Amino acid sequence: MSSGSDITRLCRDCGEAMAERCLSCGGTRALEHAELGSLSIAHVDCDAFYCSVEKRDDPSLRDKPIVVGGGRRGVVSAACYHARIYGVRSAMPMFQALKRCPHLTVVRGDMAKYAREGRRIRELMTELTPLVQPLSIDEAFLDLTGTERLHGRTPAQSLIRLQRRILDEVGVTVSVGLSYNKFLAKTASDLDKPHGFAVLGRSDAQAFLDKQDVGFIYGIGPAFAAKLNAAGLHTIADVRRWDDKRLATRFGDHGLRLARLSRGEDHRKVNPVSTRKSVSAETTFSEDISDLEALKDKLWQVCMKTADRSKAKELAGTVVTLKLKTARFKSITRRRTLAQPVQLADAIFHALEPLLESEVAKSRTSYRLIGAGISGLCAPAGDAPDLLDAKAAKRAKAERASDIARAKFGADAVLTGRGLRLAQAKRSSATSLPGKIRDDQI
Repeated sequence: MSSGSDITRLCRDCGEAMAERCLSCGGTRALEHAELGSLSIAHVDCDAFYCSVEKRDDPSLRDKPIVVGGGRRGVVSAACYHARIYGVRSAMPMFQALKRCPHLTVVRGDMAKYAREGRRIRELMTELTPLVQPLSIDEAFLDLTGTERLHGRTPAQSLIRLQRRILDEVGVTVSVGLSYNKFLAKTASDLDKPHGFAVLGRSDAQAFLDKQDVGFIYGIGPAFAAKLNAAGLHTIADVRRWDDKRLATRFGDHGLRLARLSRGEDHRKVNPVSTRKSVSAETTFSEDISDLEALKDKLWQVCMKTADRSKAKELAGTVVTLKLKTARFKSITRRRTLAQPVQLADAIFHALEPLLESEVAKSRTSYRLIGAGISGLCAPAGDAPDLLDAKAAKRAKAERASDIARAKFGADAVLTGRGLRLAQAKRSSATSLPGKIRDDQI
C-alpha cells in the first residue's frame, strides 16, 4: 500500500494509489491533486441528509422529487436533488414548493431518526480522529493531521474509506472537501455534490477564489454584497486589490474578515468542543390564529418541546425568547432576562406568557407561527422557588414527576393542567377529523 505526501492520485472507490486503473479493486475513477498527500483539514457534509434517510427507508421514493416538511403552510426543511431541479429549496414556504413542483412528495420529518443516524456517522468520523467539530446534525470539520501513522494511510485515503463506510453502513452519501484550512475545506465540499470529493490546495486555491463573486464568501449576504459592489468590488480578485487598512476603514471588522478570506487565510482550529448558544422549538399553524387563549395553547406546546430538549442536554437558560410570525410573514422576537435559570416547561411558559399577552394586545393581528427558546445557557441549578407565584413549586414538582413517567411509559403517560387538556383535545380531533393535517404534526 502506498502512503505519504508523494501520493497525488487515488482510487475514488477504495482509496488506494493508482495509475490508469486501480490494481486493488479495478476501479477507474480517480481523485487527483498535486497536494493530495499533504492536506489534512476536511469538511464532510451529508447530501440532502433528511431526504436521503427517507429514500433509504422507502425505496419507492428513490427517483422521486421529495421534501421533508409539513403541511401546505409549513416550510421545506430539506429538499432532495430531484426536487432542486424544479427550484425547490430548504426554508421555502411549502405552497411555493408545491407550485414549482406539483408532483412533489412531502414527507413529515422524524428528527429522532435523523439524530440517531447523525450520531452513527459522527461515530465513524471519530474513529479516524478525535478532532471532529460538528456544525450541525449532518456536517462536521475533521482535522486528520498526524493520523497517517495511526491508520497507515493518508488523510485523503482515510476520507475516501469513510465515504464508503457511511454509504455501506448508514445508507446515505456524503461529500468531502479537503484543504489546508476550514474555510477552504468547507468551500471545497460544495464543489462536487452529491457523493463528491473536491480538493483545494495552496497551489490552486487563490486562482479559484479570484474568479468568484464577493457573495461567494460565507457570511456575505445580499445587503453587504451590494455595498461591496457599490465600492467597485465585484469579485474576490477585486477585494485583494485593496489593502487591509482600506477595507477595515470602509467596512470595519467585516472588511478585515473579508481581506483574510479573500487570500484564503483561516487560522481557526478544528475544535471538537462546540458551545451551544440556545435551545428552542417552534410550530407553524394549519390556520392563522388571533385568539389569545389559542395562542397560549400553542405556546405551551413549544415550551414543552424546548424543555424536553433542555432536559435531554442537561441545560438551563437565563434568557427566554418568544418568536412570532404574523399572517403577513412579519417576524417578531421578544426576549426577557430572568434572575434564575429556567429549564422546566412551566417556568418557560410563565416567563413568556406576559410577553405574548402584551404583543397580542398591542398588534391585534393573527399569527401563523409561534416559537419559544432559552439562551444564556448554563447547568441546571435546581428549581428555585418563585416568591411571586406560590403554586410554582407545586407545578415544578408535578412536571418532574411527569418527566419520569413519560420516560418510562411514553409521551402521554402523565400529563397535567394545560398539557392534559390539549392531549384530550388532540385525541378528540384525531377521531373526528382523521384526514386533517394538524399543526402539532408539522
